[in-house]
Amino acid sequence: MQAAGLVYACFCTRAEIAQSLTAPHGDAGSQYPGTCRPLPDDPERRASTPHCWRLDSARALDLAGLPTWAEADGTRFASKPGDFGDAVLARKDAPSSYHLACVVDDATSGVNLVVRGDDLRPSTPTQRLLQVLLDMPEPAYLHHPLVTHEDGRRLAKRDIAPTLEAMRESGIDGPALAAELIEGRLPLGFKLSQA
Repeated sequence: MQAAGLVYACFCTRAEIAQSLTAPHGDAGSQYPGTCRPLPDDPERRASTPHCWRLDSARALDLAGLPTWAEADGTRFASKPGDFGDAVLARKDAPSSYHLACVVDDATSGVNLVVRGDDLRPSTPTQRLLQVLLDMPEPAYLHHPLVTHEDGRRLAKRDIAPTLEAMRESGIDGPALAAELIEGRLPLGFKLSQA
């Protein structure tokens, strides 16, 4: 992708990106503003300055077109130009990032159905674009509602959400819990997010 001009080195820090996104002249969305996209390739700077590699989404879309994907129920979705930012493909501290690792790992492992929460649906257009660019197979997707706390926050380890182990230790019966989940009943006041 580097040889095809589809990626570029980005030297911006997270703080610089956050500051540019909160400036009064633009949308405070989460997409990278493209600060490093127009810079010429500078191998000397790359050798001495930490950087990541970003996908030039505009060039990638010109080459591959807007990708579509199918959910497990057969419904096809079409991406829109606004679905894409210049995603990081290789981080400063790792040879690969989330999007690229998912796409390559799924293809290598023969994954034909990706099951994940609704919160990861926005990743699908970028991952489909990478699959097209890398000539990798298209899996089907199943984006399911999340189990959340009563206040709507998703269950997360960082929020000390109860683990299955903690539930077992507190006396919750595993098979009974599984039966409740199968019947669509959630324990402990949890609920499903609305997609």
